[in-house]
Amino acid sequence: MTQWLHVLNKRWFLYSLLLVNSFGTVYGYVWYGWQLRETPARFLLFVPDSPMASHFFVFVILAFLLRRHWPLIEALAAVTLVKYGIWAVVMNLLVLNVTGELSWQGYMLIASHAAMAIQGMLYAPYYRFKPWHLIAAAVWTLHNDMIDFLYKMMPRYPVLDQYFVPIGYFTFWLSMASIWVAYMLCLRKNRRTLELT
Repeated sequence: MTQWLHVLNKRWFLYSLLLVNSFGTVYGYVWYGWQLRETPARFLLFVPDSPMASHFFVFVILAFLLRRHWPLIEALAAVTLVKYGIWAVVMNLLVLNVTGELSWQGYMLIASHAAMAIQGMLYAPYYRFKPWHLIAAAVWTLHNDMIDFLYKMMPRYPVLDQYFVPIGYFTFWLSMASIWVAYMLCLRKNRRTLELT
């Protein structure tokens, strides 16, 4: 297992991840296109949740390739990759449960978002951020939840409108869990750490 983990800091692997995540980020912004066109300008930064998370990770990979750390971006990636990765998987499974069917795009979103959460955790031993960076990422994430559910800016799944309140409750606790995971994997004492090569 340890030997497999060391492939994560190989330049060829990082370039591969950079390519895949850049494509996924662009696709994500396109997926949100119709909603972004209807979104008031003051909320634009808080609507495309998943592409923003993968966008953070693209910058993390770029920093790694430069043999650098951008701690605030790492903290944002650590929290949001796990949160929105899991969130989108659950939402698409809920669509499948409610409607009894899911498009191929839905299955693709499940796979890609599960990968987001996994890579967020796999790279945790490489992150080098401090408690204040995690606090800032937590504020960003919880503020995003408020924008999504108080102003109804969440990603739109019309078939799930009847579950708006429980989804909001689930999302808040998923945010808290993701912040806790980032703390456990990146800040607690005796955590596993790996160095860039």
